[in-house]
Order: sequence, then structure tokens, then C-alpha cells
Amino acid sequence: MSNKIILKAEDLDGYLTNEDNEDLARLDSMFKDTMKSFDPVDKEKIIEGYDKMGHEMHAICKKHPQIKVYSFETEQQAQAEASRVISKLRDEKTDHQEFMYYSQRAYEMLFRMAYINQKTDKKGHIIVKTPVTYPVQNYAVHKIPDIDHKINNTVMCVMLRGALLPSMIVSKEIEEYSSDSYLTPFALFKISRNDTKNESNMEYILDLDKSFFNIEQLNGKDLIFADPMNATGGSLVTVVKYLQEQGVKPKSIAFFNTISTLKGAIRVTRALPNLTCYTLWMDPVMNEKAYIMPGLGDAGDRLNGCDTKEHARNIIQLLADYGHNISSLYRSQMFEIERTVLG
Repeated sequence: MSNKIILKAEDLDGYLTNEDNEDLARLDSMFKDTMKSFDPVDKEKIIEGYDKMGHEMHAICKKHPQIKVYSFETEQQAQAEASRVISKLRDEKTDHQEFMYYSQRAYEMLFRMAYINQKTDKKGHIIVKTPVTYPVQNYAVHKIPDIDHKINNTVMCVMLRGALLPSMIVSKEIEEYSSDSYLTPFALFKISRNDTKNESNMEYILDLDKSFFNIEQLNGKDLIFADPMNATGGSLVTVVKYLQEQGVKPKSIAFFNTISTLKGAIRVTRALPNLTCYTLWMDPVMNEKAYIMPGLGDAGDRLNGCDTKEHARNIIQLLADYGHNISSLYRSQMFEIERTVLG
């Protein structure tokens, strides 16, 4: 007997209001106009088109306080950093190692946006023992924001597989900012889209037999989902609605994306009222196959390499493939994930 939960696209669209649909249709029309300048390439018209769409998305997002876009929320200097990081992630010439490096930068930036407020956070202190021992053992003091109350109730919820490394990065940031080095528990969900379908009739399939989580560990917690791309929002909504049906009542939900479509961000915040969507960059539309445009390709494959149908890796094999550098940097996170999977 199959132990799978399926959510359909029409269920997702039921969360959208008439105003949402009008906003999305207007943006879709603007992108189609801009696409006319792609072939042959007209750089001035492309720049003009994206400027107009950026202003339009900014105006729409102001109506949705649960959608936090880095390039809309931060000062100009930080926006330039985000733009450069996203441009490297988009570039087809960016290789695997570079893609991992810029992904790490992206999630560090998102973490700061979500959890650190220099104006209101109280200050904590770190006393560091240094390698200098003459004439006595030396120590240094560094001030950091005291954000334990924001992060020490969190659980990392991983929607395999492109979400694995981003989730480890966010967990590592929490560990380093926590005064007692809090290590997030992990919940691992096997969720996939039926790619034989189009965006309009897509199905999202949660395979419980290949998921690993402790339901009691999730109730009353601040759940964090870190997925490189939020196209439709269907995977997240499928997982959270299932958990709610099992009696889980999250204290809050945070969704971290490198890139999100406007539609995906609106859908998840409409469907889950206690969720905040944090995205480094907002893309305007999807194509009919539910791929983000202009997008950055398959983030999971670019982070982890491609599986074949004959040799699909499980979670432990995927961790092993990250190699020595990743396993050393995220040792605590890898141990916690292995404990979750292997018991």
C-alpha cells in the first residue's frame, strides 16, 4: 500500500484572491513584453523591462508583509551584494564549486536579514582563546547580537534534495550565533513534483516511507525550511498541511529561498498564515512547466550533481558525496542528520 500524500495545483490556487490573480497576470504580461527583446538581444529594452518589473514586484510585495525580499528590504550597498551573488548563481558558466560557494553566501545573507537587527538586538559577548601564549595565554572579546530567543526553538525541515546543503548552512549559522551552540534537530521529507504535469495541473507527492522525522519534535517549534528555489510553493504547503493534519502546531514557520517567484511567495503566505517567506531575489514568472523564469536552472543538480534513475542516491550517499570540506565544516549537522536517518 502506497504511503504517499498528494497535493494538486488547483488546491494551491484556491488560496489566491482575485487581486492576487490580477497582480500576477499584469506581471506575466510585462515579462512577455520583455521576452520580445531576448532574440535578437536588445540590452537597453531588457534593462528597461526588468526595471519596470522590479518596481512592480516591489509595489505588490508591500501588500504582503509576510514576504521579505532581500533586495527590497535592505540598504543599497547590501542590494548590490545580493545582485552580484544572484548573477553568479544564474550564470551557466558557474561551476559546481562556485555554485556551492555562492549558495553559502546567499544563505548567510538571508539569515542576517531574518534574525539580526542591529538596532534592537541586545549585545552578547564571545571570549575567544587565541593561539598567542607569550607572555601569557591571550584572549579576545567580541560582541555579537544576543538572539537566543529567536533561534533556540528552531527545527530544520529539509525538503530533499536540493534543500539539504542550504538547510545545513542555516543550521550552522544558528549554532554559531547561539550562546550555547544550539544544534537544530532535523526533519527530512521526501517530496517531489510530478514533472509529467504542467504548472496548471501539477501534483506534489510526499513519500512518507522515505521521510525521516519525529512528529513530537515538531509541535510548538519554530520550523525552518531552506529551499534554493520556490517556484510554485506546492512542496512546502504539502509538507506543512500534512504536519498540521497530524496535530503539529508550529509556533512559526520561516521559508528561506535564494530565488522565489511572486506567485510561489504569495501562495505559501496565503496558505500558511504563520509563515514568513524570506527570499534573496524575486523572479517574475514561471513557464507552463513550472520552471522559474529567468531562473537559474535546476539548483539541486547544480549543488549535488545529477542522479540517474538506475543510481539514485539516498540521503547518506548524498552526504558522503559532499566530500571532506563540507563534512568538516558542517560536522555537527551531518552527525545530526545521520542520527535522524539511521536512528
